[in-house]
Amino acid sequence: MRSRPPSCLRPAVATAAALISLAVAAPAHAAGEAVPERSSGVFLTVTGQDNAWVRGVLLDCVTQRPAHHPHAAEACAAIDKADGDFEALPAKSGICTKQYAPVTVSATGLHRGKPISWQKKYGNACEMEYSTGVVFRF
Repeated sequence: MRSRPPSCLRPAVATAAALISLAVAAPAHAAGEAVPERSSGVFLTVTGQDNAWVRGVLLDCVTQRPAHHPHAAEACAAIDKADGDFEALPAKSGICTKQYAPVTVSATGLHRGKPISWQKKYGNACEMEYSTGVVFRF
C-alpha cells in the first residue's frame, strides 16, 4: 500500500509536479542554436497595500499587438516623452487626500528595445495617478 503525503504537503507536491511538467514541456535549444528574442513590451503592475490585490497589463508600444491597456496610445506617448525613464513621466498637479492607502507600481520588460526595471510606492492611488498619468490607469 502506497503512503500519501500529509494533507499539509499536498499543495506543495501538486505545485512541484506542475512545475516539473512545465519544465519537461518547455522547448529545448541545442548548443549554438539561436534563442528566440525576448518579446517586446513592458509589464505594468499596480499592487494594493499588503499585496491585498494586484492588477497587471502588458503594454507593447513597438509591435502594436492588440492592446490590453485601455489607454495604450497615451501611455506609450507618455513613456516615449520620458524616454523610457519612469521617474520622468509627465506629472500633473492636483490635490489628493492625505488618506494612507499605499499602492506600489512596477514596470518590467523592454520599451523600444531599452530594458526597463522600475518600481515605486505612492501614498495612495490619487498620488500615483497625478505622478504617472495614464500609464498605470488600467
